Amino acid sequence: MAVHLTILGSGSAGNCAYLETDDTRILIDAGFSLRQIRKRLALIGRTPENLSGVLVTHEHSDHIAGLAAIAEKLRIPIYCNRLTRDAIQYQLQARVEVRIFNTGNSFELGSVTVETFSVPHDAQDPVGFLLRTPAGNIGILTDLGHVNGMVLDRVRAANVLLLESNHDIKMLQDCPHRPWSLKQRILGRHGHLSNEAAADTAEALMTAELRHLYLGHLSGECNRPELAHRVMFQRLQKIGANHVHLQTTAQSVPCSTLSF
Repeated sequence: MAVHLTILGSGSAGNCAYLETDDTRILIDAGFSLRQIRKRLALIGRTPENLSGVLVTHEHSDHIAGLAAIAEKLRIPIYCNRLTRDAIQYQLQARVEVRIFNTGNSFELGSVTVETFSVPHDAQDPVGFLLRTPAGNIGILTDLGHVNGMVLDRVRAANVLLLESNHDIKMLQDCPHRPWSLKQRILGRHGHLSNEAAADTAEALMTAELRHLYLGHLSGECNRPELAHRVMFQRLQKIGANHVHLQTTAQSVPCSTLSF
């Protein structure tokens, strides 16, 4: 069975990925407007009307901007945990029909087994995913302040990993547009991974089976794609992980589709 993964966009202003198997089509987060999601799916010849479901990691706006429209206009099933559902409904001031999963449990969505696990981030009940498909496993780690042993254990089986590499610490500390309280939140244990922390994470979970590594959720103000890429590339070289194909994601354009 062929599997296709397209990171439709990832960054501080919006996150959304598309996974397709022969019989299942899933969005992971919906951090762009429905119009923008439709536009980006059209670039790969797809349409949101054919989605099997949307998986939601947490309720922050850069992950749910298009969720209400997808649920109300298209009646696509939304999957999240109970606390995230409550936070989404409060935030959007709209009742969004969802299918509840319990964090830590797994469920089937077509031919994809969705494994969920808790991650340390400043949301109500944020999760990461390991998506098991007949052709390989895809890990989603986009918003977390640090990585603990449980998270490492849950994503170690990934053949493809979308990993947050949010900021360069010095660029964040020097950023004139952000108050100190926000900088502290981002740098905290429930904030976002720096480039160095992402490299530490990749080293800690590295296996011979991890083949593709996407760097996601890059800050537009406090990071640069070439900087995030260099930090991770140097770490992969240092640990001899020459088998891993490394790619940075972008906010404005989708990545090329990965098929396996």
